[in-house]
Amino acid sequence: MKVGVLALQGDFREHIAAAQSCGHEAIEIRRSSELESVDALILPGGESSTIIKLAEHFELFTPIQKKILEGMPVYGSCAGMILLADRIVDGIAGQKSFGGLDITVRRNAFGRQVDSFESELTFNGAMLHAVFIRAPWVEDVGVDVEVLSTAAEHPVAVRQGNLLATSFHPELTADLAVHRYFFDEICKVAIK
Repeated sequence: MKVGVLALQGDFREHIAAAQSCGHEAIEIRRSSELESVDALILPGGESSTIIKLAEHFELFTPIQKKILEGMPVYGSCAGMILLADRIVDGIAGQKSFGGLDITVRRNAFGRQVDSFESELTFNGAMLHAVFIRAPWVEDVGVDVEVLSTAAEHPVAVRQGNLLATSFHPELTADLAVHRYFFDEICKVAIK
């Protein structure tokens, strides 16, 4: 499988390394032609409003929205969760998202950079070490959204169809469980 990682800002290199460690070809996405060449997409952590502005500048905003609507498997971590959310609380004025995931997400819900932390949580039935950096959390989920993990009594990993989102950064750890879940449970079903 060929995986694209949106490489406009944020920790895209770590996601590329994780995808490659899972045995997949992974490329950086900065142009719509590159987006057309991949089977799945990862939206990395970073600064959500900056990523959206850059996606608009590089004419990727509408093509990514179209791919989401067409059912492309997409995984978003931290800022990527915000980018997939249909509704954003505490965003900048007029903040946009690609949407597609029927959730309300609170931007920087766990606090500022100095409030970043690491924690153990359960994901897909197993313990996972999670890194939270200025992380969002989910305040509300639609009826078709599956909550895969919680922290501080809020959903921090969710799935809806071909979309997966986490508030934490699994790409910053050696644990590939979230990426493997995306590739094995979402992509393999969607891409036949």
